[in-house]
Amino acid sequence: MRTLISNPTIVTDGEQFRGSIVINNDKIVEILRGEELPRAECDCVIEATGLYLIPGVIDDHVHFREPGLTHKANISSESRAAAAGGVTSYMEMPNTVPQTTTIKALKEKYAIATKESLVNYSFYYGATNENADSFDALNRNKVCGIKLFMGSSTGNMLVDKLEKLEKIFAKATEIGMPIAVHCEESSIISENTKRIKETHGEDAGVEFHPIIRSREACYNSTKSAIELAKKHNSRLHIMHISTEEELGLLTSEKIEDKNITAEATPSHLTFCDSDYSTLGTRIKCNPAIKTANDRSALRNAINENKIDIIGTDHAPHLPGDKEGGALKAASGMPSIQFSLQSMLQLVNEGVFSIETLVEKMCHAPAKLFGVHKRGYIRKGYCADFVLIDPNRPQTVKSEDIISICGWSPFEGRTFDWSIRQTWINGQRIYNDGKIDDSIRGKALRFER
Repeated sequence: MRTLISNPTIVTDGEQFRGSIVINNDKIVEILRGEELPRAECDCVIEATGLYLIPGVIDDHVHFREPGLTHKANISSESRAAAAGGVTSYMEMPNTVPQTTTIKALKEKYAIATKESLVNYSFYYGATNENADSFDALNRNKVCGIKLFMGSSTGNMLVDKLEKLEKIFAKATEIGMPIAVHCEESSIISENTKRIKETHGEDAGVEFHPIIRSREACYNSTKSAIELAKKHNSRLHIMHISTEEELGLLTSEKIEDKNITAEATPSHLTFCDSDYSTLGTRIKCNPAIKTANDRSALRNAINENKIDIIGTDHAPHLPGDKEGGALKAASGMPSIQFSLQSMLQLVNEGVFSIETLVEKMCHAPAKLFGVHKRGYIRKGYCADFVLIDPNRPQTVKSEDIISICGWSPFEGRTFDWSIRQTWINGQRIYNDGKIDDSIRGKALRFER
């Protein structure tokens, strides 16, 4: 079946132009510029005049909580939220129950996604102090990467012994897979926690969170990760950078020329520590949201190419989990449904261009991880794309929220752009508020 998406402004490969695309089954088969007409008759025409067409967002960093934590979220619910937010592919984290630190657990997660995920998917394999030898069994064309916590985490996923880290980095290099790392130094966090408990008690307010999980904890851990990556010639991806100091450790080459890359989240690009007074623990996350100067530096780093990817760290918790202050409330927030709109808001504010947004949210994840034929509007590529409307504002209301947790830090905000349609593998999964629950995504394929 040939479908014509007629007359949007297309943004891809660093440019924007008015044109149309033709899709046939799950592929883009024609890209037309201006008034060019399709080579053959189309079975269906979607009128998109006045809209922008961009590649589907590839989110390299989500927590969908399944298996084991499905009271907070599950693969079905959060992939629905992704579809509504223009996210057509995701890479999900291993800190579920059980943790995805064995080949058996990894296979079980893929089996769930095959049945339940409405959008395309891949899963990280979690590194522990003891499982580096199991990396050999990973399918490097199916698994997006190794996830390493070099900071506080749950269970046995904190790796802070040098000899174990050396083995993980060396093994990942040997098998040719990227290491995605959470960098916060646990010894510094522990000392800061002890001090805050002594001076402010167990009920210390959330404003102490960036003091406990301090900039020093982030910088020291990031510096160590980079040193290990350089020593072992590893492909390192540093997740959720939160401080200006860490940016000084990064370089500005094209992503294709880097062995060490970095991610920033919409949360750290949108909020700063002054927002704790109004949003409280809703914006409590790890690493902590820090100062307005840090936020400004992260925004500049997007344009300077020091930050390569914008990924959400989507991490839903029930409202009850978020009660308490710096020491008691859970860290993490849902964001995947509104991540694209929140970044389009920064486009409207002049922080960066829409071409840069598309580079950081669509192209760069495809390049960094080697995603096969996704992340661009190109002939022969999978028909994953989003139609967005620059002239239809949306105010986020509680009834709009699809995630099981039922809340968002963006509630009450008005975005200038809205998501009109999301297409996955040539199928329209989201259309002006309606989701086609019959559609299922595909496992991502990686070329390495």
